Amino acid sequence: MKKHIIRSTSLAALLMMALASPALAGDKEVTISGEAKCAKCALKESDKCQSVIQVKEGGMTVNYYLTPNDLSKGFHEKVCKESKQVTATGTVKEVKGKKEFTATKIDVAQ
Repeated sequence: MKKHIIRSTSLAALLMMALASPALAGDKEVTISGEAKCAKCALKESDKCQSVIQVKEGGMTVNYYLTPNDLSKGFHEKVCKESKQVTATGTVKEVKGKKEFTATKIDVAQ
């Protein structure tokens, strides 16, 4: 009986943490800082150009793929041939195992 209670409590705690996470919720605005580059030209991951922001999180590199909007399309020209350090604000959601970032603001580091 004790094992069942412990398992149920642990499962409930994990569920609560997952729901509270902004990356999983996808509707809370977050700010990320990292290196912006092209998924096609720099990373060789795509058949078409798309901006990606690579962020160091917990000793790992995480790729945030910018969703197409007016801001990301205009910004891409700055990083297609040359990577740049940036700070970006927007919302994150996970789609098919990739983090998609819908940017509302992108600043290139000076």
